[in-house]
Amino acid sequence: MNKLKTFGFGLLISLFLTISSNADSIKIGTEGAYPPWNNTDASGKLVGFEIELGNELCKIMKQECTFVPQDWDGMIPALLMRKFDVIMAGMSITPERQETITFSQGYATEPATLAVMKGSSLENIDTPDAVNLNRSGSDVKKTLKTITESLAGKTVCTQTGTIHQNFLESGDVGKVNVRTYKTQDEVNLDLTSGRCDVALAAKASFVEFAEASGKAVVTVGPNLAGGAFGDGVGVGIRQGGDDTIGKRDAKLLKDFNKAIDKARKDGTISKLAIKWFGDDVSM
Repeated sequence: MNKLKTFGFGLLISLFLTISSNADSIKIGTEGAYPPWNNTDASGKLVGFEIELGNELCKIMKQECTFVPQDWDGMIPALLMRKFDVIMAGMSITPERQETITFSQGYATEPATLAVMKGSSLENIDTPDAVNLNRSGSDVKKTLKTITESLAGKTVCTQTGTIHQNFLESGDVGKVNVRTYKTQDEVNLDLTSGRCDVALAAKASFVEFAEASGKAVVTVGPNLAGGAFGDGVGVGIRQGGDDTIGKRDAKLLKDFNKAIDKARKDGTISKLAIKWFGDDVSM
């Protein structure tokens, strides 16, 4: 009988340690379809800038982490439903999203840009190389006017639920005929097939697609940042609360901020950014 009690007690301890271990492990939600931020290779393995960065941050935090694939349009709802603990999915920090979740400090930023097929009438759109929409001035207004005139009557394709869709629907470039898609791959496909006149996304997404596919996709117009495009990309985390889970979420925010600080200072973020983007887009 004593042996049975001892066995039972040992089993309970084992179960408790297993549950505690699972509670301490961090699940990271990512799309796996937005290169070079995150993507899925031919073998089904998750790869990309954020996959490597997430693993490095977890090493710094001395935590076991796993990535959980999730469709983009269900990313924040899945976080709130606790399917995973945090988001690393090329998600820009915007006031709209901050009403629902919180973010770590930004770890990278990358300009958005328009893209067309080579030979398009929009290929030679005359604008500055870059525009920060957080700044007011005649150059910004002139650029937005040029984009507005260029997109008039055109079908502009972009991924749903993104800062790019927000920009197109913000009124900054007038009333635009926007067509949305679940993934960036679908945007690229319809751009090359002619179902889109022009597309809007992160610049690196178009560059990588053109290089990988050999398609004659070219970026046009200015590099766009600020305004509807947010304040860089960060780790999305549930807003902390007073209960046990809420306190864990608040701790995750602190831990990720500390890890990002360390990864920035030791050059990890810059190194990975150059590897995946071909340029240092770290913040």
